[in-house]
Amino acid sequence: MYIHEDETDQQWALGGASRWWLHHALESLDTSLQGKLNIFHGEPQAILAKLAAENNASRVYWNRCYEPQSIERDGLIKSSLKEAGLDVQSFNGSLLWEPWQVLKKDGTPYKVFTPYYRRGCLQKPAPRKPLAVPAKMQLHKLENNLSVADLSLLPEIGWDKKMHEHWDISEEGAKDRLDEFVFNGIQDYREGRNFPNKKNVSRLSPYFHFGQISVNSAWYAANDAAALIDNETNLDTFLSELGWREFSYYLLYHFPALPTKNLQPRFDVFPWAQDTDAELHAWQKGQTGYPLVDAGMRELWETGYMHNRVRMVVGSFMVKNLLIHWHHGEQWFWDCLVDADLASNSASWQWIAGCGADAAPFFRIFNPITQSEKFDKQGDYIRRFVPELANMPAKYIHAPWLASAEILAAAGVEIGTDYPAPIVDIKESRERALAAFAFTKNSP
Repeated sequence: MYIHEDETDQQWALGGASRWWLHHALESLDTSLQGKLNIFHGEPQAILAKLAAENNASRVYWNRCYEPQSIERDGLIKSSLKEAGLDVQSFNGSLLWEPWQVLKKDGTPYKVFTPYYRRGCLQKPAPRKPLAVPAKMQLHKLENNLSVADLSLLPEIGWDKKMHEHWDISEEGAKDRLDEFVFNGIQDYREGRNFPNKKNVSRLSPYFHFGQISVNSAWYAANDAAALIDNETNLDTFLSELGWREFSYYLLYHFPALPTKNLQPRFDVFPWAQDTDAELHAWQKGQTGYPLVDAGMRELWETGYMHNRVRMVVGSFMVKNLLIHWHHGEQWFWDCLVDADLASNSASWQWIAGCGADAAPFFRIFNPITQSEKFDKQGDYIRRFVPELANMPAKYIHAPWLASAEILAAAGVEIGTDYPAPIVDIKESRERALAAFAFTKNSP
């Protein structure tokens, strides 16, 4: 059974890209269940109570959610159903370790990743192994339930058309993606994951988020492939990245204000820039004049996804070079990412802004030009998503405004017409960011 809640009053109602993925994921699930997925829309507690009574149910089971509002909701549902005499149980279907299982010796939660993962998680019992697909399931189609289309999850305008080319939104698609990664991508994961034009990242995050494959399956598939991996640091690095996902959920569980409040209160006085609508819009649309930033933002818009290295670069650029509050980036990603996940999105934006747990130091400011030269040397990633620069020589594609008039003319590029001039000076904006941080650091 799937119940789609009324999202009218929800602060973190599903973004557009997530709704698009959910529509196709539900269609795929319904097909795999021979059309017997029961779909409802409304208030879960009332719907479950009514269905339990009408069908003489004795048990209700579900997998846990860890967002603060979900914990509160599910607690109320569990209490009310138990009072009605039902056996109610919830299970961990999406994490390797429960957040309350991993604590420091004094019983408090970790705030730094490495000790959390190395001294905490890895010292606990190993994650549970995935169960086999049931040999037989008795499925029952209830009356008066809805179709997937009735939920109206798809956009009214066709911005999603290109996204179909990039994803197989099904359990089989998830398994194929995992197989491809453990047999090929993981071989050079530690270094290869930094290069946006290489296929060394797993791209499993939306499948994890929507439950089309479990993180446990990825954990054990990667471990099982260990014999095929030339350098064991590739396996360790991938597993630790799964650990970062765990850490994000862990932080959200222990610090439920994570999506809205700085974990480091001193950042509450940070002097964010004002009247930044034009800069924010240029960043959102991939029109900043910095090719790597623009390629990342356009990849996000076209595919619903962005390479992780590039996520750090575009996040740093918005927060530090433009001095735009991290909430704006968090909200844009929430709407545009197919893997939009409250825990990971919030923790990652706080990390890049320097105000979260185990955060990158604020003075660590990614230079989009040097990052581009290092990780997209020939400009292949840029050419793919910023086609107006496709004919620029590799030497100048990272900072095209520095090219001579002759080179620009040969490439068919006029700065300010075909491609925007930089909206901010990278050196001056860095100094401005460091001054803002110094003010915050020295505030009482």
